[in-house]
Amino acid sequence: MKLPKRMLVRNVAWSSEMSHLEPGFFDRLKQGQSPRVLWIGCSDSRVPAETITHSDPGALFVHRNIANLFDPADDNVGSVLEYGVSVLQVEDIVVCGHYGCGGVLAALGPPAPELPRVSRRIAPLRALACRHEAELDALPAGAARGDRLAEFNVRAQVAAIRSSEIIRGAARPPRVHGWIFGLHDGRIKVLEPGGADEAGAAAPAAAAAAT
Repeated sequence: MKLPKRMLVRNVAWSSEMSHLEPGFFDRLKQGQSPRVLWIGCSDSRVPAETITHSDPGALFVHRNIANLFDPADDNVGSVLEYGVSVLQVEDIVVCGHYGCGGVLAALGPPAPELPRVSRRIAPLRALACRHEAELDALPAGAARGDRLAEFNVRAQVAAIRSSEIIRGAARPPRVHGWIFGLHDGRIKVLEPGGADEAGAAAPAAAAAAT
């Protein structure tokens, strides 16, 4: 059985299971969405937002793209932010990167002529790498540099979102958090806290990032 066929079979099993476990689940789902969190993450198949945060359908408003980038001139991510803030009135925005990010690693090398769209997409990452060239060059080539750049990238996207017109013009601006996910252990680390409740978690993350 091909994977798409197995996916459809699994969907039937999931639907039946949810109907049995929570008889009113789909009735509630069809009434509309009211997520409290907008998640901006990477398209990497190993970092599904709902799975790694153990969230139910309807809990997260999700946008994913290569290397979890935010560009105010990009109507794709911009429209998600606008809708999330202005219509859904989310209370929190999470930018979640991850270690071992292929898009980030690609930004440390030369542009790939066979992937022109990807190369254009990660151009801001190349510029970010240049701004932190001295620190990145002091690290071993490969994963160590990529992971450090992934941390710089999360912080840069958080700063860009916080300074965007959509956030600055909101009547009740949501808190913006910067997190990073470890493929090696499945844990999320706080890089940029969105509030005082995350300060304790961010302190060890900042200490680890400085080493």
